[in-house]
Order: sequence, then C-alpha cells, then structure tokens
Amino acid sequence: MVCTMNLEHPFAQYVRILGRGKNLSRSLTEEEAEAAMAIILRGEARPEQIGAMMMLLRVKEEDPEEIAGFVRGARSTFELPLAPSEVDLDWSSYAGKRQQLPWFLLAVFTLVGEGVRIFMHGTEGHTPGRLYTRGALKTLSIEPASNLTESSNQINKVGFSYLPLEGISKILRDLIDLRSIFGLRSPVHTFARMLNPFSAQFLLQGIFHPNYMKIHQGAAKLLGQHHMAVFRGEGGEIERRPNKPLTVDTVHNGNFESENWPPLLTEPRQPKDLAMDITRLKEIWYGDETDPYAIAAVTGTLAISLKLLGKASDVVDAQKKAEKMWRDRNRKRLLP
Repeated sequence: MVCTMNLEHPFAQYVRILGRGKNLSRSLTEEEAEAAMAIILRGEARPEQIGAMMMLLRVKEEDPEEIAGFVRGARSTFELPLAPSEVDLDWSSYAGKRQQLPWFLLAVFTLVGEGVRIFMHGTEGHTPGRLYTRGALKTLSIEPASNLTESSNQINKVGFSYLPLEGISKILRDLIDLRSIFGLRSPVHTFARMLNPFSAQFLLQGIFHPNYMKIHQGAAKLLGQHHMAVFRGEGGEIERRPNKPLTVDTVHNGNFESENWPPLLTEPRQPKDLAMDITRLKEIWYGDETDPYAIAAVTGTLAISLKLLGKASDVVDAQKKAEKMWRDRNRKRLLP
C-alpha cells in the first residue's frame, strides 16, 4: 500500500507563525507580510486561512512591519495606468460619519481650488448607521471613479477623484466586508488607509483608536513615505474635532515628530447632528448658512493639511492661513 500525505498549503506557514501559542508565536516580518498579502490578493489562499490570519492579527494588534508589508503586497497587484496622474495628497476615507456631516469634504474642495491634486479612496457599508463618502459625494453630484485609470483622468481634469476600494482591489473590499462575519474589524481596515496607489508625496490619515497612531507612523517610515500625518479624527475620518485639543503624529523624510494643536472652540462638548442632512454641506460652502462648529471643523482640518503640505510654518500660522483660504474660496463651485 502506498501512503500519500497531503502537502502543506503554501499559506499555512504564515498562520503558523502567528498562532503557535503564547511562547512560540511571533509577528510577521515585513517580507513575510508582503508575501502573505500577495498570496491573498492573487486568490491563492483559502478562506479559512485568511480568516484565521486576520483574527490572530486582530488579537495581538498589527505591528508597523506587518502593515508596511501588507501595503507592499497589495501594491504589487495594482493595475495602474501607463501614465498615472501626479497626485499631491492621498486622502483615505474608510470610517464613515455618524454624529457629524463629512465636513472634511469642504476642506478637500478648498485645497483643490488652490491647486492641490487629491486622490481619495475608501469604502462603505461595513458598519451600519453611518454616512459614507461615496453617498455624500453623489448627493453633491460628484461621481466616483470606477478604476485607477478613470481616477487619473478625473484628477487631470478637476484635481480630485474619489475611488471606492473595489476599484483598487475587489478582494480587499470583500475582506473589509467580513466585519459583519467576524464581528470585528480586521487589519485591512488599518493598511487600506495607506495604499497610496499614485505614490503621493503627502499622506494624511484619520484614525479612531489612538494606539494606532504609532503603528501608522512606523509603517509610513518603513514604506519610505516622504510626508505623513495621522491624528484621531471625528468618527475615525480625516476631520478635526475643533472642540478638543489634538495631537498629530508625523513623518517627514524619515523623522518622527509630534504636534500639539489647541482647541478651536470654547464649548468642550461636541454637538450631535440628528438630521445628518447632506445638503447642508452646500449651504455652508455657498455661505447660505453659518455654523460655528462646521466652519471650525473645516478650517481645522484644512490647517492640518496645510501644515503637512509644508504651506505653513507652525500650527498657529496654519490655522490663520486655513481661515483665510476658507474665506477666499470660490463659493460658486465645489470643484474647479
């Protein structure tokens, strides 16, 4: 009788590294994480292997090396246009808004009006009861792109494009959607924010859990990101909570820095918008409505962006320039 043995699946080694128990388990190296993510995105890993790895990582929390490796592995699968647009600022939007409208969009439109070329990417639907960016943009008559080539064309035309995650990687979108199956977020929620497919020099991050700031900061350095800023944003989006003091962690040419931003409003409690009427974004932009919280959220977010972009010398200068830029915006159009 001939005894045949099942050959070990190539992906099994990565699950084993993470799951050998308290004394033998370890984190993935950057190279191992890159190889593992490439296998996943080529469709070569089994669903149960992916679930096991994602939840093992979730329990221990990701390391910067793992996040950097996952990003590299994902980037190796991108279908970029032959002549991609030059993008100044990569802006991720994955959390959705629950208590306030996405005022950060008005900061984005202001920057685009000043000639800053912005690529925005994100997803929606993984957490019930939130307003996501794609729906907000559609209400404002701004259509998303369907792939990276279309995004490149939109950026060349108007300086801005929003691309849903499935336009970058359908598999990554499917993995994020597993939140309802796992009952938990997975590492994809972390590293998707750092995909930066057009290799923009400037990368802005908004997170919800403060302990992830150092993870993003470390991963950005490992990835060779020239300039990156990360802070705890409203609802986890890239939006300043103007009634709170703020810490912004940055990477500039490999150097870690940390900035302290004072609150912009005297009222310490954040108001909750019960209506979440997206048309108010236009009313604030056109000047038909005045809302101190909304305007402070816009200018505060704009100030962080200007400081990251090197267009302001310090936090005070950044806020002054942001307020002037907001006053001088072209109120007739959201985008050029």
